[in-house]
Amino acid sequence: MNQGKRVIRLWKPYGVLTQFTDAEGRPTLADYVRVPGVYAAGRLDMDSEGLLLLTDDNRLKTRLMEPKFGHPRTYWAQVEGIPDEAALERLRKGVQLKDGWTRPALAERIDPPKLPAREPPIRVRKQIPDCWVQLTLTEGRNRQVRRMTAAVGYPTLRLVRWAIGMITLEGLKPGEWQVVEKADVERLMGMIGHKG
Repeated sequence: MNQGKRVIRLWKPYGVLTQFTDAEGRPTLADYVRVPGVYAAGRLDMDSEGLLLLTDDNRLKTRLMEPKFGHPRTYWAQVEGIPDEAALERLRKGVQLKDGWTRPALAERIDPPKLPAREPPIRVRKQIPDCWVQLTLTEGRNRQVRRMTAAVGYPTLRLVRWAIGMITLEGLKPGEWQVVEKADVERLMGMIGHKG
């Protein structure tokens, strides 16, 4: 990594745009990160939460956003209903979406993670149970996790990106950020074939 290059991990809260300005006055990254020269290295929808990397290293940013340099991204999705093994196997093998088949993914049901309550809270339907699924993808299509869970019959109610490569949300709260340790940045760059 070149001297002076910075990588920040941020827990992007629900309802925040993945950009620093907005003509409509909606919440943006500028409300949480006041570090000049860093930009989001990827997207996270306004209605999704979790890990977002910001950097001033344009080559790293390009590699993280370029589809051909697939790297694992782990999501925790609270879904409506309880997916059976057949549904999880469909997610693992790939799901056909309008823009083609998804790559194989890791998919498993997990215990509810210890997360802060979301504001506003998810809608709850007393007659329909929900559960949490962990999905690890190596591609980043628009609203992909939501489209995948819906395609197998289990709409996503809440979506949190937990990890990008080996970098996680561990130790952060919504709206908090921290500089990523140099060794972790180098490991991530090695994963995506980036030389500093």
